[in-house]
Amino acid sequence: METAEAFFFWVGVIEFVVLAVGVIYGLFLWGSGIAPILYRLGNGLAHRKIAIFASGDNLTSLRQLLVESKLFREKNLLIIPSIREIDDSEGASVFLMYWPDWNAHLDEVMRRKGPKCALVVYQPYDQGRIPDEQMAQLDGRRHSSVTNFRGRLLNDLVTSIMTTSYAKE
Repeated sequence: METAEAFFFWVGVIEFVVLAVGVIYGLFLWGSGIAPILYRLGNGLAHRKIAIFASGDNLTSLRQLLVESKLFREKNLLIIPSIREIDDSEGASVFLMYWPDWNAHLDEVMRRKGPKCALVVYQPYDQGRIPDEQMAQLDGRRHSSVTNFRGRLLNDLVTSIMTTSYAKE
């Protein structure tokens, strides 16, 4: 009887040690993998500025899309309705360009985009294609993406915020 009790006691101790090591290892993996990503995402959504290059109803629609998603704060959106206001984009770390309104100014937007700034180009699927020459220009720069759907647009913005460098202001 004592032998059985001692056996089950040691089995319980071994099970506890294995469980404790597993929990500690799981917390370590979570802390080193997921926690930094969540931290960067939270800081990015709270503090990063997004410059919206669009005009008229398109600008209103994009701003409304971003604010109503409850991912982005309206105070973090910089509105750039025309080339005259392009200097206002200086504090932005993500550029959102509505292609039909700003395609003639791609070179100037690319000049303003720093190496750590992301560029998301939105070209609605029903308004044609971006010419191959300009697609090659966009592809040649890092942190640039092109999307045709609004749902994908939000995904690209969130991904851009997580993957580009974050410097607290």
